[in-house]
Amino acid sequence: MEEFQYRGGALFCEEVPLADLAERYGTPLYVYSEKSIQDRFRALDEAYASIPHLICYAMKANDNLSIVRLLAGLGAGADIVSGGELFRARQAGVPGSRIIFAGVGKTRAEIAQAIDEDVLLFNVESPAELEAIAAVGKEKGRTARIAVRVNPDVDPQTHPYISTGLKKNKFGIGADHVLEVYRRARDEAFLEPVGIQMHIGSQLVHVQPIVDAVGRVADLVQRLRDEGVALRYFDVGGGLGIRYRDEAPEGPSELAERVLPTIRDLGVTLLCEPGRFIVGNAGALVTRVVYRKDNGAKTFVIVDAAMNDLIRPSLYDAHHEIWSVEWRDEREIVDVVGPICESGDFFAHDRSLPVSGSGDLLAIMSAGAYGFAMASTYNARPRPSEVLVTGCQHRLIRRRETYQDLIRAEEGL
Repeated sequence: MEEFQYRGGALFCEEVPLADLAERYGTPLYVYSEKSIQDRFRALDEAYASIPHLICYAMKANDNLSIVRLLAGLGAGADIVSGGELFRARQAGVPGSRIIFAGVGKTRAEIAQAIDEDVLLFNVESPAELEAIAAVGKEKGRTARIAVRVNPDVDPQTHPYISTGLKKNKFGIGADHVLEVYRRARDEAFLEPVGIQMHIGSQLVHVQPIVDAVGRVADLVQRLRDEGVALRYFDVGGGLGIRYRDEAPEGPSELAERVLPTIRDLGVTLLCEPGRFIVGNAGALVTRVVYRKDNGAKTFVIVDAAMNDLIRPSLYDAHHEIWSVEWRDEREIVDVVGPICESGDFFAHDRSLPVSGSGDLLAIMSAGAYGFAMASTYNARPRPSEVLVTGCQHRLIRRRETYQDLIRAEEGL
């Protein structure tokens, strides 16, 4: 997390002390580095610069309008999985021509919405979905562009909850059925098969599984061409990992070196769908210690953030580094927990951390992806503010919810 550094014993995001942000905006508080987001996007853009390409940011990682707008200004498109994400992408200025609609359960209403917005293409996940898109296209008298998501049955070597490229996963269509689906699409008056897609999983620290999958899907492209289905786009998905603890993930340059020769030989435009890679290490969740508690067996540091603010540790048993906002040399073994009425409400178990007491600030790192995006109001806890830092400047990009916000949708019914 290059843009989060200690200076004179204080933790900064770019040129702004996190303690100052906590004082102004309160805690819990999400803080993001604009420079980090820009640098990660440009790393991808430069890696694929030698061929036609479009980077479609996976909005599920973090769909704050200011962040999506920032990436759209850099030339990014959007990878969406719901009508709500389509709405947010358009509100952030992403044109329909740069939007890919993925997801296994698109409703007819969402399909109609996407056709109206003239999205670049739909990633088709099942024959039933193909029929639904064709039917909605016919009702509207408009042709929908599609790509079939291929399930290449490649082990992504990641957490089972974020593995998507094996036969046992719900995603995509098996390679042995893909040709049949394309034939049906080719013969439908209101469908235009223009691409092929794959995405085998998230938080991949090695690129070899992606390389293997690209090779299998490339063979399908050649077979489709022999049948007169000429595709223009090859979507390699997303999934590049970030460093949470001691990982040494391979990045876009390593992947590009391995897959670009294959894509180039096919003469297609490369599409990719990064999310976590761009925003994961651009964000931290700042939280304040409320109490310390020693029950004789463990020492608990109880903070004002909770699993409703950042669910990854509870959901995936994910590791997030925790830094003291004020540098401390003395350390202790503690559990860091939140105030929610669940034993699963934790951020760290038996972790060696700087000694902290009531009122001290901690920063839970690598929280830019799947942090606020997965937040809830469980236990009637309003969701936190979000702040974007640009050099020595900062601005509020989402205000803290109020108690009144919690009941707004229920009032007057």
